[in-house]
Amino acid sequence: MPVAKVETRQSLLGAARRIVAAKGYAAVGINEILAATGVPKGSFYHYFSSKDAFGEAMMKSYFDDYLTTMDGIVADKGKSSAEHLMSYWRKFYDTQAADDCRGGCLVVKLGAEVADLSEVMRVATKAGTAAIIDRLERMIAHGIADGSVSVDESPRTTAEALYELWLGASMMAKIHRSPGCLDRAMTVTRQVLRT
Repeated sequence: MPVAKVETRQSLLGAARRIVAAKGYAAVGINEILAATGVPKGSFYHYFSSKDAFGEAMMKSYFDDYLTTMDGIVADKGKSSAEHLMSYWRKFYDTQAADDCRGGCLVVKLGAEVADLSEVMRVATKAGTAAIIDRLERMIAHGIADGSVSVDESPRTTAEALYELWLGASMMAKIHRSPGCLDRAMTVTRQVLRT
């Protein structure tokens, strides 16, 4: 794909992530995204074969960036695994508490919506969340190995439970427009990891 086409495609995906994070997937039309990027109407299908393909690419792009951020947290060799984990959860907290607890997590915003609307987006979201849990599992396992973390369950079960806890807390924070649920998730996370 030519460089200009790749850049335009990335611009469309970036605009979509911002707009969809605020409004939801079904409420956003292609023309709104095109207008936000200055891409001419009618050009959309030069970059994506369908709105579903566009949604799938948007979710994959979101998870690529998310996982890169997670990898950056772990790359800090001056910290223990427990510190890496708590840095991750602090970033999760900050993202979800932002903008009066409207947050910026597309999993929280779109999880239930896309699971019913688009099979390709559901599958992309499932793969992305599995990759997040895989990284959390490795972080927990490393924490057990370096002695900075202690858990009652397996690293996998703990990673799944904590990620699910934070998704639920994020949803409740959005409903209440208050970070109280996120505060409780942080407390429980520290208790589970014994940090």
